[in-house]
Parts: sequence; C-alpha cells; structure tokens
Amino acid sequence: MPLAVVYSRGLQGISAPLVTVEVHISNGLPSLSIVGLPETAVKESKDRVRGALLSCRFEFPAQRITVNMAPADLPKEGGRFDLAIALGILAASSQIKAGPLAQVECLGELSLGGEIRPVGGVIPASLQCRLAGRQLLLPAENAPEAALVSQIEILPAAHLLEVCAHLNQQRPLPPLARTTLPAAEIPGDEPDFADVQGNYHAKRALEIAAVGGHNLLMLGPPGTGKSMLAMRLPGILPLLDEEQALETAAIASVSGTAFDPGQWRRPPFRAPHHSASAPALVGGGGTPKPGEISLAHNGVLFLDELPEFDRRVLEVLREPLESGSITISRALSRADFPARFQLVAAMNPCPCGYLGDPSGRCRCTADQVQRYRGRISGPLLDRIDMHIEVPRLPPAALRESQDAPAESSDRIRARVTTARAMALGRAGRLNRDLSAPMIKRHCKLTDAGYELLDQAVSRLGLSHRAYHRILKVARSIADLAGADHIELPHLSEAIGYRRLDRASQA
Repeated sequence: MPLAVVYSRGLQGISAPLVTVEVHISNGLPSLSIVGLPETAVKESKDRVRGALLSCRFEFPAQRITVNMAPADLPKEGGRFDLAIALGILAASSQIKAGPLAQVECLGELSLGGEIRPVGGVIPASLQCRLAGRQLLLPAENAPEAALVSQIEILPAAHLLEVCAHLNQQRPLPPLARTTLPAAEIPGDEPDFADVQGNYHAKRALEIAAVGGHNLLMLGPPGTGKSMLAMRLPGILPLLDEEQALETAAIASVSGTAFDPGQWRRPPFRAPHHSASAPALVGGGGTPKPGEISLAHNGVLFLDELPEFDRRVLEVLREPLESGSITISRALSRADFPARFQLVAAMNPCPCGYLGDPSGRCRCTADQVQRYRGRISGPLLDRIDMHIEVPRLPPAALRESQDAPAESSDRIRARVTTARAMALGRAGRLNRDLSAPMIKRHCKLTDAGYELLDQAVSRLGLSHRAYHRILKVARSIADLAGADHIELPHLSEAIGYRRLDRASQA
C-alpha cells in the first residue's frame, strides 16, 4: 500500500503528545520531503533513514516520498522520529507488514548502519503510551529507564533489522520484564549527620525543615559547616512515593540528566554555582528545557553564597516558591514544568564573612554590610521560612563534640518520617503547602499564643506571609513533638527562626 501510519511521541515540557507519522509514496521524481513543523534535526533524518535502509539491504523507493508529522502545529525536534519514519517507508513500500504498526509506538534515532540509538524523554512517552494501551518500541539503552513505568509492555531493540523481523512475525522481540525496583536502597557513601560535630541548633532546624518541607537560610562565617549541613538534608528526607518519583524522573529524562534507576526514589539534590544565569536556574532555550529548580522538584535546591547570585536571577525564584511550578513561554512554544522544591541557602554575615566572629577580623562598615545583605530582596527573604545562625565553634566546644557520639541520619529520618505521616494524615499535604483555610483549621493557638504572635508581628514588622509561615513552622515543630496542638514552646521556637527579621529591626 502507498500509505502507512506509524505512531510516535513528541516532547512538550514534561508531556509527550502523540505524533502520527504518515508516509505516502507516489509516482514522480525521487525525493523525500518531511512536513509538519520539523526542526533541523528532524529534517536531517531523511539522510540517516536512507543510509540505514540501504545498509540493512532494504530497497529505498526511487519515488516521491512524503512524510507528514501530525499535528502540524506541534514543533518536532531531535532524532526520536527516525525509527518511525523508516518503518513508515518500509510499510508503505510493502517491505514489512503494516498491520502490527497499529499496536505499537516507536521511538529511536538511527545510525547509518541501522543501529537504534537512545533518545531523551522516554518516561513521559512511556506514561502516555500506557494510557493509550499500546506497546512501546524503543532503543535497548532506554529500556531500564522505561521500566520505571508499570503496566506497560516495552519492546527494546538494538537494530532496525530486529524491529523488522518482529513486525514481520519472524523473530518476535521479547517484552521487557519489569523487575521489582528497590524501595529503600541507600548508598553506603551517603553523607551522614553523624559526621557533623556540634551545631546542634542547626541540626534541629534542618530536622524541622525536613518535616514540613520548609525553606531555610543559614547565616555564618566561612568554614562553619553550612554546606556540610545542607548536603546531609536529603539523607533525612523520606523516600518519594512512586508518583513523585516518576514525575521527578520524567524531568530528568526530558533534560537529558542521567540518573540511577536503583536510586530513583531518592529526593534529588541540586547545587548550582552562583554564576548560574536565570535560564539555567528556571529553564529556557528556544525549545524550553527544565532548569535547576525543576530538576530539584520533590527534593532540595541548595544555593551557596546566596548574595553572590545576580539579584535578577534570585528574583525569578519568587513565583515558583509560591506556586510550585514555572511556565516558560517562547515564540513557537510554551512549556510548564513542576518546581516544588525545598530551598536551602547559605550566606556569610558580611562581605569578608567574619562579622560577629570572636576573632574580631571583620573590618566591614555598617554600609558595606547593608549593601551586601541588600542583594537579597525583602520579598525573597520573606518567602524563606527559617533563618538560622551557624556560628564558629570555640576550640574547646569542638573538641568536646568530637568525643560525644553524634546522631545518625537514619535515626533523624525515622523521626521525620513519623512527623510527616502525622501531617499528611491530618491535611493530606506537607505543612508548607497548607492553604489559608487549612492554617485556620490546623494551626490554632491558645490565647497566650496569639498574644505572643501579635507581639512578634508588631515588633519585627512581619508581613502577612511571614505570619502564616511562622504558624506552619510551629505546626511542624508540634508534629515533631507528637503534639496534636501548637503549644507556646512550639510557637516561641518558630518565631526564633526569623533571625534576619530581628536583624532588620536592630
């Protein structure tokens, strides 16, 4: 038959819309034209497909070949459609059976020798293919990634000839058996809180932040362990459930970031350098790709040396910190990426880093300190729930802490998991995500508590947002203590974590 239809999947954000590849062969001068808004890599596929077919001893029709990729208004990019185009040409020229193509969706880039090379965005394609009820035919190297999706029949292949033999029912491809993935595999070299000596106040704050998913800012001189503490936060976070893990893995799949399937349920940890641009942080490009905030979805985004980031770069964090998503619009496309991350930041107290240090090395003036801290805008600082100091430990205290046994991440994670289960059972979400009506329902205070909070708001000049964030942190502290109601000590501790609000009033 002169017409063949093959199904494939494109990429749009972290979704994989269906692309129908229609191949028509007619009389006329030999040519191959591709229509349907193809980008450069797709236009070049005709040369890759022709070389692959000839290398595999197939006949390349000396006729007019038209390849239509529908829908026509969806931009098509990359070499992911090579395999579908090649199979369409073979089916339209009756070199393979066309019937089996109705039950499969094809992804894969072809080499000139016919090998099927891996492509990106396999997990979104697998999820959509499962909904469509078809088999997914893809490169063998992408099979472990696609196996993360359950209830789908995956057909991995390494060469075009294997695919053709399968479709001609000569040598069927064995479906990939989805193995049971480990639910709690933790690498032995995982950073552990037992390595951190002293800094009990900072450890306590990180534990509270882990319970509620709260954003945290650490303030202290160089070398006091701020980065060391931040790197150990993912180790006390509970494992992701399957839905969260798939969503996180889909973002990594789209961006081309490698990940270990054995660790797919571990919360991600991203730590971009302070020279990162706004597109690197939030995503961008001609065809929108996810940035660091999306790659940290369901995990931790650590920004070290926070004031060294360009202020315009930091300001783009304000919207995703509130909404949990980011929309990137371009002339020809628009993409939505999830970005519900936990922000952990670290900064020095002044330009030289030694303000308030017992050594007395700081010579920064008040104006210099103000300009340095002014690089972080008030609206962004207002969105950070907890501000803590990480001071330098005296030598005697450091020596004593080395002799005392430190608590491991496993023990802390057990407490965090119990407290999170309490919050999820009560409201169905983390405390950071409580809406205004939920705050009224679940964060009620005693009369003495409301009086204390009113005094704090008045003296520190707190915003309504800060008011609600104090209540959310207090709720997490109460959950960690196993309390059904927020007591005065819980509220007092939560107010104490607004360190920079107090400094601004000094």
